Amino acid sequence: MIASTAIGSSITDAVSKAYAGVSTIHMDRMHYRKDIAHRDLARVSSGTNSATSSTKDESPLTYASAGVSIESGNSLVNLIKPLVRATARPGADALIGGFGGEIHLPSAGYGAYAPTIVSAIDGIGTKLMIAQALSSYDTIGIDLVAMNVNDLIVQGAEPLAFLDYYACSHLDVPSAAAFVKGVADGCRLANCALVGGETAEMPGLYAKGNFDAAGCAIGALAHGKQLLPAKAAMKPGDVLLGIASSGPHSNGYSLIRKIVSRAGLTYTDPAPWTQGRTVGKALLEPTRIYVRSLLSVLNDPKIGRGVKGLAHITGGGLTENIPRILPKHLAAHMRVGSWTVPSVLAWLKREGRVSGPEFARAFNTGLGMVLVVEEELVEGVKEGLEREGETVWRVGEVRERKENGEECVLEGIERWEEL
Repeated sequence: MIASTAIGSSITDAVSKAYAGVSTIHMDRMHYRKDIAHRDLARVSSGTNSATSSTKDESPLTYASAGVSIESGNSLVNLIKPLVRATARPGADALIGGFGGEIHLPSAGYGAYAPTIVSAIDGIGTKLMIAQALSSYDTIGIDLVAMNVNDLIVQGAEPLAFLDYYACSHLDVPSAAAFVKGVADGCRLANCALVGGETAEMPGLYAKGNFDAAGCAIGALAHGKQLLPAKAAMKPGDVLLGIASSGPHSNGYSLIRKIVSRAGLTYTDPAPWTQGRTVGKALLEPTRIYVRSLLSVLNDPKIGRGVKGLAHITGGGLTENIPRILPKHLAAHMRVGSWTVPSVLAWLKREGRVSGPEFARAFNTGLGMVLVVEEELVEGVKEGLEREGETVWRVGEVRERKENGEECVLEGIERWEEL
C-alpha cells in the first residue's frame, strides 16, 4: 500500500495535490480511491462550508471523475496479453501494446521481398455526443480516419486502405451520408482508399438517435524499410521534437463535456477561448492527420534515417504514449513551456482545475506527435516537417532512466499553473 498525502490552502487544493501525487505512481493492477474527501467537497460545492462563499463547484476534475479509468484500460491489456499471445503464428507475434499490429509477410510465407502489413483499429469516443447534440456530422469521419492512420504512420507504414463500421438505433440516411463524407475526406487527406464498411441498425441496443462508429486502417512497409520504433538505435542525447495538434483531437472528451457542463455552457454558446465560434463547433475541430508530412520526411534518404521513433499522443497523453516507443533503460525528458498549449486546452485546464500531471495524461497538451530524432539530423527533420506545413518544436531529449524512475519526466510542470 502506498499513501499520497498533501496539504493545501483549502480542501480542494489539498485534494488536487493528493491526486497529483497519485498520478506519478504506476504499477500493474493499480487501484486507488477516487472519492477522497468527497463529503467535504460536496459541502464546499453546496455552499455549506463556512470557508467558502461561492456555490460554484470548484473541485479539481480528473478523467476518472468523468467516468473514464485509464488504469482499468491498462489492467485489461495486461490481463489479456497471454490470451492474445496464444494466437501467434508465423509472421505475426501477437504482441499488443504498440500503436498497430504487424504481419511480416516474408515470415508468413508470402515471398522474401513481400512488405510488412500494419493495421490499426480505433473509434471516435464521446466526441460523437457533441456531434449528435448539434446534428453536425461532416467532420467526425475525419477524426475516425485520423485516429487510425496516425497509428500506422508511427510505425513507418503508409496507409493504403480504410474500412468503417457505423452502428445505430435507426438509420438516418442524411446523417449517415454526412458521416461517410467525412470519412472519405479523411481518406483523401491520408491518401488511402475507403474500400469497405458495415452499417448496422440495432434498435434497443442504442438509444433513439444515437450511433457509434469504428474504423480499421491497413498499411504497408516496403521490404528493407525500417519498422518503427527503432528502440535498439535509441540512445541518450537523442532529441524529442513535437508537432502541434489542432486541439484536443479525439481524446479526453468525457472530461471535456463535464468541464463544459460545470461551467454552465451549452454547445451553442460562444466559445470563451476563441472568437467567432460556438463551444460545440470549436470542440469538433478535427484531429490532425500527419501522414503526408511524416511520410515526406521518412522517405527522404538524407534525413529519414534520423527518425528513430514516433508517438501518436492519444488516450493517456504524453506520459503514457511516449514511453511506448522507448526502451526500458531510457526516459523522455520534456521541457514544459517549450511548446504552445492551444487556447482550448488552456481554458479546459483552468476551468476544470485540472492538475498538471492529470493534464499531461488526459490531453495531448498541444502535441499531436512526438518524434525521437538523431541529434545530427534534428534541423533537417524539423525543416522538412515545416515545409509540409507543420508547426514543430524542440521539446526535450532522451536520457538514461533512473532506477524505478519516471519514463516521461515533465520538467517545469508548474508552468502550466500559469495558463
